[in-house]
Order: sequence, then structure tokens, then C-alpha cells
Amino acid sequence: MENFYKIFLHATMITGFVFIMMLVIEYINVQTKGLWQKYLTGSKWQTYLLAAILGVIPGCLGAFTMVMLFSHRLVSFGALVTTMIATSGDEAFVMFAMFPKKAILLTIILLLIGILAGYLTDLFYKPKKLLQELSANKLPLHQEENCICFEKDKIWSRLFHPTIDRLTAAVIILVLITGVSTGLLAGKLQIYLKISLMFSFVFALFIVLTVPDHFMKEHIWKHIIKKHLPKIFLWIFGTLIVMHFLMDYIDVEAWISTNMFIVLLVAILIGIIPESGPHLIFVTLFAQGSIPFSILLASSIAQDGHGMLPMLAESRRGFLAVKIINMIYAAIVGSIALLVGF
Repeated sequence: MENFYKIFLHATMITGFVFIMMLVIEYINVQTKGLWQKYLTGSKWQTYLLAAILGVIPGCLGAFTMVMLFSHRLVSFGALVTTMIATSGDEAFVMFAMFPKKAILLTIILLLIGILAGYLTDLFYKPKKLLQELSANKLPLHQEENCICFEKDKIWSRLFHPTIDRLTAAVIILVLITGVSTGLLAGKLQIYLKISLMFSFVFALFIVLTVPDHFMKEHIWKHIIKKHLPKIFLWIFGTLIVMHFLMDYIDVEAWISTNMFIVLLVAILIGIIPESGPHLIFVTLFAQGSIPFSILLASSIAQDGHGMLPMLAESRRGFLAVKIINMIYAAIVGSIALLVGF
């Protein structure tokens, strides 16, 4: 029972960090709305670079944006591949919570591989049928109304007369702040990481207490808390429990150490699932030292969280084309990295 309690606290800490990061990124995205469209349609290399940057932003926002742009024929197929290689979906938040230094290294590598892969894809592969399929797409790009996220004259009313969703979000953040400050959560983290967490939590609390009701309801409550947070927590908690039993009753490390290429193949094949969660298995294995960086890298290249779900709705041909190409890149890069002992 004690082990379940520790796992629950660990899952709560990671989910809390994910929640804060998603909230901050959602806020920044709304505040800077429209800037990415201006630069994504520039020169070829500029497009690849910005496509990769959209991809490495934690979460699926950048990936969704790129699918939307590609489906309206505003960027190339290679740029879409770039974003999907660079993105790790919601798992990026988890990796930054569990092993921040290695997560930064992985992010840089994915960005560089994504740019090169996008260029090579456009150079050698022209999806003519897919482009013809999308050529009739005349839907306009969605333009959301500007959000004035800080209104001085309404701060006090929001602070002393909060809506239920605003109050709930504020309580969640206050619980996280209390947990970190008392050591109940993140008790083993280094002091600089704890300080960073506290700053992030305080900024998140500022966001929750000051944003308009529309932003609070649509972006934070419906999109982050109701849609993403329960699923993220259940995936993290479930994976940690599974890994706990596997490590206690099965010599997983011994099997993995003698079957690395099978594990690599499984990691790549799982990448075809358009879901944030399965990749978390390999994130957890890497965090525990059971698999090398090369397998985590291959898994990260092959998977893209929820990023390709809009493409699946738009074109199954396009979905499969991107997935197969990314799995090929994952197999090549992962095999080379594994052979050289990376």
C-alpha cells in the first residue's frame, strides 16, 4: 500500500508539472497569436526551422497547427514530416519533469533530425495523390478573436468573485505549491529545480487569477483540465504501477539488455498509434536506466502524440504516409545510434 501511495504522489507531481506547462504555453500561444503564420510561409529552410520549432514545443499545439497549414497547402509535405519528427506530444512535459537535462538534449537532436528529414523528404518524395486530394480544400484558416488577457479593472472581481472553474484551477495550483514547499511533492528534486517549479506555479496562479472568463473556460478548463489532465494522470499512474510490478517480479532489464533490437522495433511500431501515452513506457524505462538513449530517440522520432489525429480525420493517406516515413527515419537513426552505443 505504501508503494501505491508513493507512486500516486510521483504521478501527481509529474501531472502537476505537465498541467502548469500546458497552461503557460496555452497562455503564450494566445498572447502571440498570428506571428507563426507570417514566418512559416517564407524560404524553404526558414519553413523547416519554424516547423521544427513548432514541433519541439511541448504538447500537441504546434503539431495541430502544422497539420492545419499543410491541409490548406500552405506548407510542404516535408515541413509536416519535420514537425511530426520533432514533436513528442504531451510526453515532452513528462520528460522535462523526469530528466530535464536529457530532455533538452533530446529536443535539440529531434529538432536537427526533423529539419534534415523534412528537406530530404521534399527532395525525394512527392505525394502527388495526397496533394490532389487536398487541393479542393478551400476552408479558411481559423482566426480566433484577440484575447486581452490582463484587464486591470476586472482583476479584483475575478479574484474575490471567481467562477467555479477558476476557483478549481486556483485550488489545484495552490495544492501543488503547498506540496512542493513542504516536500511532500518533489521532495528529492534538487533545490534549483524546486525553485523553478515554484516560479512556474506562481506564474500559473497569476494566469488563472487574471485571464478573462472565456480564456479560463475554453482554454484552461475545457481544453487542459477536462480534456487532457485526467488522461495524462491515468497514463502516468498506470505506467508507473505497471513498471513497478515488472521491475519487482520480472527481470525486465536482463531481457531488454539481450534483446535491444527487438525493443527498438517495438518502440518504432508503437509510434504508429496516434495517442499520447504509449511512448510513456519508453520514457519511464529510460528514466529508470533500463534502455539506452538511442531507443528513446527512435521512439520519439516515430511517435507524435495526438499530433496526427487531425490528419487522420483529413486524410488517411496522408496519415499513413507521414507515419511510415517517420518510422523509416526512426529505424535508421535508432539502429545507427544503438550500434555505436549511444
